[in-house]
Amino acid sequence: MRHLLQKYASARPAGEWRRLGNVFVKVLILGLTLAALYDAVLGAPAVGAAWRALLTRTLACGSARWLLLAAAALVPVNWGLETLKWRFLARRIEPLTLAAAGRAVLLGLTLGFSTPNRVGDYAARVLMLRSRHRLDALGAVFLGRYAQLVVTVMAGSVGAGYFLVEHHLRGFPLVQISAVVGLVGVNAALLLALAAGGRVAKALTAVPALRRWARMGRVLGAYSTGEMAAVLAWSGGRYVVFASQFGLLLAAFGVQCSLGEGALAVSGTFLLKSLVPSLSALTDVGARELSAVHFFGLLGQPALPVLSASLCLWLLNIALPSAVGLVLVPRLRFWRRRQPLATAKPPRGRQRTS
Repeated sequence: MRHLLQKYASARPAGEWRRLGNVFVKVLILGLTLAALYDAVLGAPAVGAAWRALLTRTLACGSARWLLLAAAALVPVNWGLETLKWRFLARRIEPLTLAAAGRAVLLGLTLGFSTPNRVGDYAARVLMLRSRHRLDALGAVFLGRYAQLVVTVMAGSVGAGYFLVEHHLRGFPLVQISAVVGLVGVNAALLLALAAGGRVAKALTAVPALRRWARMGRVLGAYSTGEMAAVLAWSGGRYVVFASQFGLLLAAFGVQCSLGEGALAVSGTFLLKSLVPSLSALTDVGARELSAVHFFGLLGQPALPVLSASLCLWLLNIALPSAVGLVLVPRLRFWRRRQPLATAKPPRGRQRTS
């Protein structure tokens, strides 16, 4: 029997085994993602029933319908900005068309839906590139996500600082000052780390245990100061769109507070969400909803409309695009023929602007 299996395996070309491996992994991803989507939408009947009842009442109001439609219309704007940012970052490794960058972003959203800390997003964007460049792309993906984190922390520090001073630390002036100084220090450290990409690359090569990541670090050091600022600008645009969607949905579900306090609560919600380790997109739901209910509860808002707006934000921006991205999974190739070394193009060096 073993002889027959060895003979059968040797008779199949390597390319066919790669194709079979691709098919197996694709089927596995499809099954896991569909199961995650089913569990997210139908796994909690009581919560789903309450949310559907509120949604029915909301849809009966004409102005609320327009607010919901406006939030939905911003979904392609949100992920379109991420597509432009990824295309901008990836040009250091491999030029991408706008369509190719969009497919990578959408597929990354799908693969990241059910993976810890959304590592599937890294995998999708890397696998969409030529195999010789895949390790280089890890640095570019990390830089894009880190820039988004910097923007989230900077904006969220304002909101969190406001609620700390006004609601949690009232009557403790020295503690208030310490909290504000701490938040400023965190933001300064994040910006400093973003600007020190080249030094990070050198540090990776100096530590033997980290040399395997030196190639990724070299890509981090290939971006100029102007390019880093551009990545922050793309990230800031996405943040404004995402926060605007949340504000529209809160208004649609009847949350009533001033624009300034609402914006501070939204930024604080996004900050707390970003600080909680993510097991998958499904665990993101609980973290964001609890954060939103906490901050808006301090403003005297009821929990159910806030919870409903946050769930709707997740459905529009994460769940539905993840489902759409399933159509791209069959086009993903996990194993490819290696290109000759002569065709591999290393990332260009850092070009600093004066």
